[in-house]
Amino acid sequence: MTAEQPALPTGATIGILGGGQLGRMLALAAARLGLKCHIYAPAGDNPAFDVAAAHTEGAWSDAVALARFAACCDVVTYEFENVPHATIAAIEHACPAFPPGRALETAQDRLAEKRFLNALGIATAPFAVAATADQLAVEAARIGFAGILKTRRLGYDGKGQAPIASAANLGAAWAAMGGKNLIYEGFVAFAREVSMVAARGRDGRMAAYDIGENVHRAGILATTTVPATIAPATAAAARAMTLAILKALDYVGVIGVEFFVVEEAGSERLVVNEFAPRVHNSGHWTIDACACSQFEQHIRAVAGWPLGNPSRHCDAVMENLIGSDIEGWQARPPAPGECLHIYGKAKARPGRKMGHVTRLGACP
Repeated sequence: MTAEQPALPTGATIGILGGGQLGRMLALAAARLGLKCHIYAPAGDNPAFDVAAAHTEGAWSDAVALARFAACCDVVTYEFENVPHATIAAIEHACPAFPPGRALETAQDRLAEKRFLNALGIATAPFAVAATADQLAVEAARIGFAGILKTRRLGYDGKGQAPIASAANLGAAWAAMGGKNLIYEGFVAFAREVSMVAARGRDGRMAAYDIGENVHRAGILATTTVPATIAPATAAAARAMTLAILKALDYVGVIGVEFFVVEEAGSERLVVNEFAPRVHNSGHWTIDACACSQFEQHIRAVAGWPLGNPSRHCDAVMENLIGSDIEGWQARPPAPGECLHIYGKAKARPGRKMGHVTRLGACP
């Protein structure tokens, strides 16, 4: 599917790889537009199945099941970045898939991601490949302490990371991370963390939401507050970087870009932490504070529809409900301006995102 091909008609089917809460919210947004969703995911607790028109349970490597799934879809997208690239490649032979496989492949490897960003002139944390324990010692000494040893692949919500405060704990960190396919990142002394959620359509047009200010606990997003407390010039720089990433990847869909804000000599500069080629947790506030949420925006983009207006109609604070935080909400009357979203997962576990609540504030 290209920009020259017609937009999907109502009643068309969008395939979604992944059955979690992001797939669930994408399916709900598609239903509002008269579009159907078919979810494909491995066996497990897949709350997206509950709200989709159809679902297929299968392994990422099941070529037969993937082919049958693709044959049922007019276009395919994905809800998380750890879908194997080979799965996307297989889908692309049978059905259009967005965002493009290159975006997924780049985001899945922290080394490739940072090299891609640096090639665009976008600053990241200092980094180096750590292929051996000796190389880690050399590069950590060169870049400096403190830092973080990370897996190059399959890390999110604080997983696949080991902090290194000094040379004394290099060995323990190396052992804890399995000693292969690792990258060392120097610590960035940031004042705050922010993120931008933006979209690019099949026609190349782009739209960006207001920047959110994020607070993490134990490596997991706890809250996002909009607007962020950053200078207008900093917000403009974040927008420019995000749009440059979208254009360079020939991207279609919604992307989330996370930034560190570094304060120096009374001014601010941005360092990109990472980008996610999908709808993003820090954009959940858009469901209630914008006429067109990030989920509708993503559906519009992959379906070839015009992008919606990303403007917010009020300030907002989104709070993740993690693990046992979900308990008791069914008996609690909502406060004014409080919007509750429960993901329908079967079991709460520590660190597991079970829902979120958005509290709406003043009009901008």
